[in-house]
Amino acid sequence: MKNLKLPVTLILLLLFSFSKAQKFGVVDSRTILGKMPQYKEAEARLNAQIETWKTELQNIESEYEKKKSALDNERVLLVGDQLKQREKEVADLDKNIKTTTSLRFGVNGEVAQLRKNLAVPFEDQISKAVEAVSEKNGLATVIDKQDSNVIYLEKKYDYTEKVLDILLNRTPEPEKIEKPSKKKR
Repeated sequence: MKNLKLPVTLILLLLFSFSKAQKFGVVDSRTILGKMPQYKEAEARLNAQIETWKTELQNIESEYEKKKSALDNERVLLVGDQLKQREKEVADLDKNIKTTTSLRFGVNGEVAQLRKNLAVPFEDQISKAVEAVSEKNGLATVIDKQDSNVIYLEKKYDYTEKVLDILLNRTPEPEKIEKPSKKKR
């Protein structure tokens, strides 16, 4: 009898753990963001600003190249203070290019900060929609494809469209349930 206690206990624990299995789901926040019109508009405005900054930087680089080329060509003719002044102008332009590039396009530059700040309000909306979907569908865990390495996913675990339905105020498609047809005699 004592020999049966351990196996019976293990079997009961296994049965109990299987009955309490947790449901999980997966969403793709990148896909969700890409289908949100407000996010697309905000991203387009940001991209337009970035293009403006790139154009300004190209203008500064062009001016730098012209002044550097002119200095190299006229170096023999310039003397004393004139040479130092022109070298200083070229050095200042070079420093301006590096500073502008770092401040605007660097790892912690304006573009990176603006992109990060751009997504925050939309990520909050997505988070609330995910919570609603998980409560409605009894999900214990929801994983984001963007943050994890999902190699394969069955469609039944993908809740991206349901989250989009909430965010875009779409009415979800009713589940297709086939009813058995009654035969008339």
